[in-house]
Amino acid sequence: MPTTLAEPLDPALLGPSTQVHSRSIDRFARAHDASHYLLIPDAVLSPADAEGVARAFGAVRQAGRTLTFRSGGTSLSGQGVSGDILVDTRSHFRDIHVEDEGATVRVGPGATVRQVNTRLTRYRRKLGPDPASEIACTIGGVVANNSSGMACGITENSYRTIRSLRVVLPSGTILDTGAADANAQLRAAEPALAEGLLALRERLLASPDHVAFLRQQFSMKNTMGYGLNALLDFDDPVRILEHLIIGSEGTLAFVAEATFRTIEVRSAIATGLLVFETLSAAMAALPALTDLGLATIELLDAASLRVAQGLSDVPATIAEIEVRGHAALLVEVHAADAEALTASRAVAQAHFEALPLAVTPKLTTDAAERAALWHVRKGLYTAVAGARPSGTTALLEDIVVPVNRLLVTCERLIELFAEHGYEGSVIFGHAKDGNVHFLLNERFDDADSVARYRRFTDDLVELVLGQQGSLKAEHGTGRIMAPFVRRQYGDELTDMMWEIKRLFDPDLILNPGVVLSDDPDSYLHDLKRVPTVESEVDRCVECGYCEPTCPSKSITLTPRQRIVIRRDMAWAEEQGDTALLQDLQADYDYDGVQTCAVDGMCGVACPVDINTGDLVRRLRAEQSSKIEDTVWDAAAKGWGAVTRVGGTALTFAAAMPAPLVKGVTQVGRAVLGADTVPLYDGGLPRGGTRAPAAQNPADAQAVFFGACIGTMFGAEGHGEGSRDAVRALLDRAGIAVVIPEDTGGMCCGTPWKSKGHLAGYDRMTERVLSSLWAASRQGELPVVCDAASCTEGLHTMLAKSVAEYPEYAALVIEDATTYIAREVLPRVTVSAKLDSVAVHPTCSTTALGATGALTEIAAAVASDVFVPDGWGCCAFAGDRGMLHPELTASATEVESAEVRAADADRGGFDAFVSANRTCEIGMTRATGQPYRHVVEVLEELTRG
Repeated sequence: MPTTLAEPLDPALLGPSTQVHSRSIDRFARAHDASHYLLIPDAVLSPADAEGVARAFGAVRQAGRTLTFRSGGTSLSGQGVSGDILVDTRSHFRDIHVEDEGATVRVGPGATVRQVNTRLTRYRRKLGPDPASEIACTIGGVVANNSSGMACGITENSYRTIRSLRVVLPSGTILDTGAADANAQLRAAEPALAEGLLALRERLLASPDHVAFLRQQFSMKNTMGYGLNALLDFDDPVRILEHLIIGSEGTLAFVAEATFRTIEVRSAIATGLLVFETLSAAMAALPALTDLGLATIELLDAASLRVAQGLSDVPATIAEIEVRGHAALLVEVHAADAEALTASRAVAQAHFEALPLAVTPKLTTDAAERAALWHVRKGLYTAVAGARPSGTTALLEDIVVPVNRLLVTCERLIELFAEHGYEGSVIFGHAKDGNVHFLLNERFDDADSVARYRRFTDDLVELVLGQQGSLKAEHGTGRIMAPFVRRQYGDELTDMMWEIKRLFDPDLILNPGVVLSDDPDSYLHDLKRVPTVESEVDRCVECGYCEPTCPSKSITLTPRQRIVIRRDMAWAEEQGDTALLQDLQADYDYDGVQTCAVDGMCGVACPVDINTGDLVRRLRAEQSSKIEDTVWDAAAKGWGAVTRVGGTALTFAAAMPAPLVKGVTQVGRAVLGADTVPLYDGGLPRGGTRAPAAQNPADAQAVFFGACIGTMFGAEGHGEGSRDAVRALLDRAGIAVVIPEDTGGMCCGTPWKSKGHLAGYDRMTERVLSSLWAASRQGELPVVCDAASCTEGLHTMLAKSVAEYPEYAALVIEDATTYIAREVLPRVTVSAKLDSVAVHPTCSTTALGATGALTEIAAAVASDVFVPDGWGCCAFAGDRGMLHPELTASATEVESAEVRAADADRGGFDAFVSANRTCEIGMTRATGQPYRHVVEVLEELTRG
């Protein structure tokens, strides 16, 4: 654990709007990012606005400290870690303002690329930068690293598509580069900076050799060092300043807001895989393919193809290859509409058929086929990084060379893997840009391994620079390549970069050791240790893709942070640091275990398929007492009675004064614990209805599994709930169903599984699946469930049991939304559509692939269907929202604000719908609006 640095920050200088995080668990949780570096900050600041950042600059300077900005934490090169003051820019700065009918968008640095593109979708526009990490990377990181991606090249990256920036300079000056008088403001506030930039421009232009070298370097993707091309491309100090800040990795200024010029979405797409006998043949075909104007040309080397053959859904075109020295190019044609695509596709297809290919080429528009091809490309990282030995770190690096030198570069890179013993390494990437990525696994807790990494890096630098390339193409210089900037640019240009650094940041307080470093070994300092912890999470690469979807991200920990704190505790134990271990353990139960919604959304986003809920459930199981296990096992035996009692209690509570009942539960929580006794409030519904009686008609077309939450929780208002609505709709559509015996005594098992009560879960699993097997006539009939989370729970039950009972694989379990959208909607008539409806998709409809069915039913009942851009898991999570209401309040904050604004804009929605009763309760509590199951609304509007 690092010692506290000498001079603390003055709270008075920081101001009241900046939150200071000093707990060990907060500092360690925010220390980890996707790179292979690890520094533990002395404190973490969360300023709320640009003025707060300016005050932080002053406080840091006065204390003689340094400061580093941290946002999405997807950076791979060590730009966002610090052993001093770390500034969190993701908790705030999330505003997104679409302007000029989508032609421009003004964004805070804390918003992710996906969030911005979601807002732009309705205008058929998107951001130019298209990094693969768009689910999690933030605008702050995209600008700081001048990110590019699959298709944008150097024509649509941040450097080319930024309209203006609102920046905070280290002096505290706040400047809007889009202001009409921005140059006058800069000259008045920062005269030395303005004049210094113009002087550097003149000096550079006086050297034709340097100008020619920079033109060549920046004709490629290039994020190595500062973008000296800004001195060539612009002649006024504000534009030079603005474009030097782009790609400066938080070492020159803070970007408080960025305004982008957006680009048109060309939504008509065809995808194909061109497989060549050799890498040489693929590279020979590349120039002509580039001239075709293909949107993407992604390289997969022979090692990549071998890895792809191990994927479960590998396309036949790859599975059937006997890979030797093969290589493939994944290509796409993009067009504005179907007609334009047909023309472009025909031209491309004709060209492909003339190539010396190992497999017959095919450009497909089929969504499933396209997804399978992209799963190969994107699955490489999953397959290689996820299968790496425990204790190693996955390094995903990128380089760029002129396209005509890509073949020799790749061939030599493959030789370097063999020479240095990096087995299983793959090369893939953006071939049309001469930009490739390579993935290798290394461990940094072993001196010999570190020495090997040093030797490999020396050879890599010699290779890339010998081919007139750049050591960094799109991942930023970071710590990993800062010592090699001088090797790439030479003394004069590197010294010019240092002058730029001192002009902006004369006290050198911003992000030391990043972009520029005079220590030749700094890239070997502060390497991340990855101790073995748990099988569920050891393959985590700390990329942070899981974080934007996590319900607890704004209140406690994210999935990545839950994992890294486990690693930090293991490391503290290994080092004998008892004080740190106890400090982290003291806060982990609430932050890491009790406030996890175990909703599985992290697993959906994770590139190496980790559901952190599995870890949390096991930790809860380890913490649960024998008494609790016994009680829950007994509950499993008599679950029907338990749900009826629970429902009766809620009905009774609803008839009593809410403050009285709340007070009673508060006393219970004080005595037995907040994680044992739910907190009652007036927002909870009355109890539900009895489970439906068993029936088994001969002409049944499905089995209906009525979720037990219908007994526990009553419907919103005076309706009968989703169970009765589903049955009424099935009757109306002429679909007879089987209802199993003792439906009221059965459950999907989630209450036991989520709490870690395994004996009760196993008991319920055996009862439910054997009953459904019989009711479905040994898998002949599909099983339909009326609550999405319960449907997902049944899926989990089934997956767990198939190994022991392989016959159960024939069981088909569907959510009611999916079944009704397919089987019932065509057979019923909506009498009069509503004007508008607000929809809350759930984590379960997402996991089940049922969100489309949910919105399809909503569209059948209303002319205007509103799905909030910022929707996410409500974190009610069964009873979690009653145990920890603060979790649901935090998780729904963004969505509920969006719903309220849309409700006001429309003069009031006619209905608010979802697909799961507990989620409906959570959203009702969050918005104050009555959320109901969408099938209830459909049933009412089809009564005739």
